[in-house]
Amino acid sequence: MTLKSAPAGDTLVLTLDRAPVNALNLPTIEMMASTFDIVARNPPKAGVVLTGAGDKAFSAGVDVNVFFEEYGPELQRAMLLAITRMTAALLAIPCPVVAAVNGHALGGGFVLMLCCDHRIAPESSNARFGLLEAKAGVPFPAGPAEIVRHELPPTLLRRWSLASTIVAPRELLATGVVDALHAPKMVLYEALKVAAELAKQPAFAAVKRQVRGPLADRIAALVASGAI
Repeated sequence: MTLKSAPAGDTLVLTLDRAPVNALNLPTIEMMASTFDIVARNPPKAGVVLTGAGDKAFSAGVDVNVFFEEYGPELQRAMLLAITRMTAALLAIPCPVVAAVNGHALGGGFVLMLCCDHRIAPESSNARFGLLEAKAGVPFPAGPAEIVRHELPPTLLRRWSLASTIVAPRELLATGVVDALHAPKMVLYEALKVAAELAKQPAFAAVKRQVRGPLADRIAALVASGAI
């Protein structure tokens, strides 16, 4: 199983676990979409924390070796559609979703982080962040393209995506892309605290719907249209 679910008190921890760098293949993406759908229908009382297994990567994004070497055009198309479904399902979760970014977040991993309501990254010079789609040879699927346009200022998006720039955690904090940096060993602990605190607010779900609902609706419409 490449996505593990475990309670931590009243918070649900979802851990992407596909060694060595939690890269995304089609079965993993489909499992994540299905799990997010289930969580959206029955959200945990103290929110959700999304993280990666190990101490190396949150997610390195699409497994390009599988995408190009094992998948033909039909499976490649299915994977791109599934990525948009996955992000739509994640954005539809009404309770707090906190990213405990335990290491590298690249390409699709960076997009998963942007789908979360609060983002905690490691204060580490070894952690690498970036939108590497141009370099990897896999353009943004329809959903992620909409998400990065919504979540990132236009100048940063232009600079980072067109040049496949590797961004340091401190730059992400300075630009507001992540909300806090903590020592790597403390990232999950701090994420659990934040999820519980956010969930205590009685109108959290309603305000999330007002603030992030339009983006969620746009991604859901892309799913319905079958846009690649």
